[in-house]
Amino acid sequence: MVAPLAEAQVFQDRLLSLGLARVSEAAAIACAPLIGRGDEKAADQAAVNAMRDQLNLLDISGVVVIGEGERDEAPMLFIGEEVGTGKGPAVDIALDPLEGTTLTAKDMPNALTVIAMAPRGTLLHAPDVYMDKLAIGPGFKPGTVTFNMSPSERVSALAAAKGVSTMDITVCVLERPRHEALIEELRGTGASIRLIPDGDVAGVMHCAEPDVTGIDMYMGSGGAPEGVLAAAALKCMGGQFYGRLMFRNDDERARARKAGITNFDRVYTRDDLVRGDVIFAATGVTQGSILRGIERAPGYITTETILMRSKTGSIRRMSYRSPVR
Repeated sequence: MVAPLAEAQVFQDRLLSLGLARVSEAAAIACAPLIGRGDEKAADQAAVNAMRDQLNLLDISGVVVIGEGERDEAPMLFIGEEVGTGKGPAVDIALDPLEGTTLTAKDMPNALTVIAMAPRGTLLHAPDVYMDKLAIGPGFKPGTVTFNMSPSERVSALAAAKGVSTMDITVCVLERPRHEALIEELRGTGASIRLIPDGDVAGVMHCAEPDVTGIDMYMGSGGAPEGVLAAAALKCMGGQFYGRLMFRNDDERARARKAGITNFDRVYTRDDLVRGDVIFAATGVTQGSILRGIERAPGYITTETILMRSKTGSIRRMSYRSPVR
């Protein structure tokens, strides 16, 4: 028989999952009054405050490994901050209190609150640099697409694996000037491109449900911390993810060394970024193709949350109605 104290230190993903959903919901509800108000900082701060308050109610000994930035850059939910009551299992926390601050400020689609939790030492401490990302959904052999392929070769390889034409493939790409050459090459294959203004965690998640979202593959560079969160989502939903850190200067390389990274050319797989069981929760803030956004009715506010556990492959979609106070 396991002693109660020892049992408390085990990562009880099933018991912790609902608490994690509450954290995500609280952050979404907190920034709801700021949707479409044009104030990105206020929306983000409201989500941060609510997420931190809820995390500190959980019986965990948590450390933020993917957060709002370094300690000197973020007053709350900074990298290395300890959260929870300190009475439960030691866990890593990766979070983005509001993925899509601009989307929220402008009331544009696919803003989410996002958080993942895993046993201590199993989430990559990704530095705040860019990461080149490549993702496809479940059901394909490992290596169907790789970084060794050109973008057009990836489209052709995925089309062949699906038994369709390249014109039947849709690729999700962040709309950024740095992706102009990538977009031009992809268009040359006949593939369709879904350009998104922000929110590449949601962009990667789209690949896991192509029949619902219409997205087959994700390509392009974005934040490395968001890459870890995206890998956590795909670990639960199924799918392949590859990431390679990108460095623009010596300061960014120093950040990587500080995070314990020495091989700057390594290609990380999904399971390199998330090395153990993980729980993932995301709540819709604005309307999206993955989750409904916040909906208001007289006296009430309703959210939709996706809650997933990699251990069982379970995916729950939960609607939560809360009185407006």
